[in-house]
Amino acid sequence: MRPVFLDCDTGIDDSLAIGYLLASPEIQLVGVGTCNGNIDAVQAARNTLDLIALAGRSDVPVAIGASDFYKTKFEGGVPHIHGHNGIGDVTIPRGARDPEAGVDAAGLLIDLANKYGGELEVVSVGPVTNLAHALDRDPSLPGKVKKLVTMGGAALAPGNISAVAEANIGNDPEAAAKVVQADWDFTLVPLDVTMNHQLFEEDRNALLAAPSAFSRALGEILDLYFNFYMSVYGERSCALHDPLAAAILVGGIKPSKAPIVPMLVDDTFGPGRGQTLCDMRGQRAGLFDHADLKTRVVLETDKPLRPHLIERLLTFDAPK
Repeated sequence: MRPVFLDCDTGIDDSLAIGYLLASPEIQLVGVGTCNGNIDAVQAARNTLDLIALAGRSDVPVAIGASDFYKTKFEGGVPHIHGHNGIGDVTIPRGARDPEAGVDAAGLLIDLANKYGGELEVVSVGPVTNLAHALDRDPSLPGKVKKLVTMGGAALAPGNISAVAEANIGNDPEAAAKVVQADWDFTLVPLDVTMNHQLFEEDRNALLAAPSAFSRALGEILDLYFNFYMSVYGERSCALHDPLAAAILVGGIKPSKAPIVPMLVDDTFGPGRGQTLCDMRGQRAGLFDHADLKTRVVLETDKPLRPHLIERLLTFDAPK
């Protein structure tokens, strides 16, 4: 199976992404790094370990990332969206495994990239702080990673923490600027496409009725998230930001429109801070692609994520 490393700030949609990756037979989740974002990196690691244990897995190492953003201080998560514990204020059983000792998230990523010799695939669904630190330690890292898929940014759509900035990029623009400019096969999965994929109350009910404790926990965790998205969609539902990036990495969902374009991140301190600048000029003439670049932005997908995601999440069928 293809080795995959996940970098996340384990909140609610991260939890769905973790479940999707664990349920995907195409890949093997070989490591997780946690960052600050929805919650602090330490709590994100605890959430990740507990979720993985609840899913019946104990073989996945989880390493805690940097205590602050790349150049700025982390000033707290978003409890009104993800809860005070990051997972909707739901309590799940504590897993037996602890975060890795002696290695942080950046170090674990570098170790795994060396171990798998150019075959490691990386999906990041939080601020890319750990990836920036890994690039500082090993500038050759992009050549050791087969591909990187990142949930973040807004190409043509509005942002969600400012008029132009999406949270993962906007929370640590300096790290994002460094990661976007590095020479790896890079796919950005922005709000333009993630906001078009939703879960609904019937999907949450299906999870709540599942035989496995893991799937039921996901259903419970989604409750607070659905409440938050009432103000966005006008109904109890939620966007599928992080699981869409995971599904695109795995290949369960394929981009149907993903032009290769120049990208930059605004890391200034003006009103554009955190904006992902995708140079979309030439779109009407079909002149999106730049053969000399490896940075693509996903704008449309071949099918809805929702049924595919629920089908995979319901494969955790062993009662616990």
